[in-house]
Amino acid sequence: MSELRAAALESKAWPYEEARKLLKRYPNGAPEKGYVLFETGYGPSGLPHIGTFNEVLRTTMVRRAFEALSDIPTRLIAFSDDMDGLRKVPDNVPNKEMLAQHLGKPLTRIPDPFGTHDSFAAHNNALLREFLDRFGFDYEFVSSTDYYADGTFDDALKNVLRHYQGIMDVMLPTLRKERQATYSPVLPISPKSGVVLQVPIEVLDPGTGMIAFEDEGERIEQSILGGRAKLQWKVDWAMRWVALGVDYEMAGKDLIDSVVQSSKIARVLGGKPPEGFNYEMFLDEKGEKISKSKGNGLSLEQWLTYGPDESLAFYIYREPKKAKALHLGLIPRAVDDYWQFRGNYAEQPIAQRLGNPVHHIHNGPPPAETLPVTFGLLLNLVGVMGEATKEQVWGYLANYVPDATPETYPALDNLIGYALAYARDFVTPTLKKRPPVGIEIEALRRLDAELAGLPADASADEIQNLVYEIGKTGGFENLRDWFKALYETLLGSEQGPRMGSFIALYGIDNSRMLIAEALAKA
Repeated sequence: MSELRAAALESKAWPYEEARKLLKRYPNGAPEKGYVLFETGYGPSGLPHIGTFNEVLRTTMVRRAFEALSDIPTRLIAFSDDMDGLRKVPDNVPNKEMLAQHLGKPLTRIPDPFGTHDSFAAHNNALLREFLDRFGFDYEFVSSTDYYADGTFDDALKNVLRHYQGIMDVMLPTLRKERQATYSPVLPISPKSGVVLQVPIEVLDPGTGMIAFEDEGERIEQSILGGRAKLQWKVDWAMRWVALGVDYEMAGKDLIDSVVQSSKIARVLGGKPPEGFNYEMFLDEKGEKISKSKGNGLSLEQWLTYGPDESLAFYIYREPKKAKALHLGLIPRAVDDYWQFRGNYAEQPIAQRLGNPVHHIHNGPPPAETLPVTFGLLLNLVGVMGEATKEQVWGYLANYVPDATPETYPALDNLIGYALAYARDFVTPTLKKRPPVGIEIEALRRLDAELAGLPADASADEIQNLVYEIGKTGGFENLRDWFKALYETLLGSEQGPRMGSFIALYGIDNSRMLIAEALAKA
């Protein structure tokens, strides 16, 4: 057994804990189908968002963890529930009036409000694939409509009709009395209006898939095969698990009850529900659940405008069972935390490496490149510089980092682009320098005089020690007050970087100019 596999069998990192469930599921090796199947689901009634991406990323991490533990082949399918009827018009799409005319129809039979694809589902499915392809996910895209229409689900749908009463026995106790009266596991598609009907049905012949139902006052007899019906979603989920042999699927905490009911139905159908766990939800700045139809919270594009891919993956990896806010203010910390963990990786023993988020982000050791400055420090630099270019930022970095070029540090070059965008949109507009007062004035004069006596190439540590000494002997109640004064008078913000590092990066002469400007306001 390899050292990695031995460590993975003991690792408390959540992807390995999840993967070990699958080892127990198949103690004698590969299942009859020859592989372990992972599934993620997507409801394309709204535009994909970070929550959608999150599920595929976390599932992929469990898949890779399982592959470290076992030699059984794996597959991952990204399943789009595009046979669903459109229940309401999303808030964040054009041509809402047009969409309103097609409420209730399957998403694949509704025109694309964006005018770029054959249907609304095709548009949103394409966006999903673009998201997943950008990150290099190894997955197979599956359309619910295709599987209903091409016969893939025919045997499973007949099986649903054979076990119709057993499914009703699971579902009816979970419904209100009014809903019980009209509930059906099977939703026929009206041959008249094309709408997915929520009406009771009569099973005529499970062998041919024939059912009867009422449509606009007329009794209709129709097969449920060939895309002429779909299943209620809890029943659909269970049918899919059994038909495809799904072994692992995670879901949000809001779907715990659905997982329970679908698992019961899967057993009624003669199958075994998949392994999985329930993750907590992402929340917007107001503490509300992120919704595809509302379009609240962050989009994937927004995060990736201001932070690299790895920073998002890092944030998603950590604490999956804890509800977390998701907004733009989190990006700088996520970037720096990612690089801190990445920097620690090389020196860690293998057990610690397997618990390091970067191991799961990169599916093994991360690239060797290090980061000579933090993202937070870059933000402070470009915030003080105001309108700046990458070339100007590199000019400052050359005084601080030996061999500082985009070629030597390509990841840093990328980060400068993100820092410029983030500072432009979120930092610079909020900066407001206040004049120094009281003992702050004399402390800044001392700092200016001490800096004047240092060589231009003084180290960040030398400068930091000097700043500390002034704070300790300058009459401040605590060092926090001194640093807060520096941030507010020199940088215009309530928080800031390690001042020794900032001054070394910005340059002693430039920093003395900041001090002079502050003292001129006193």
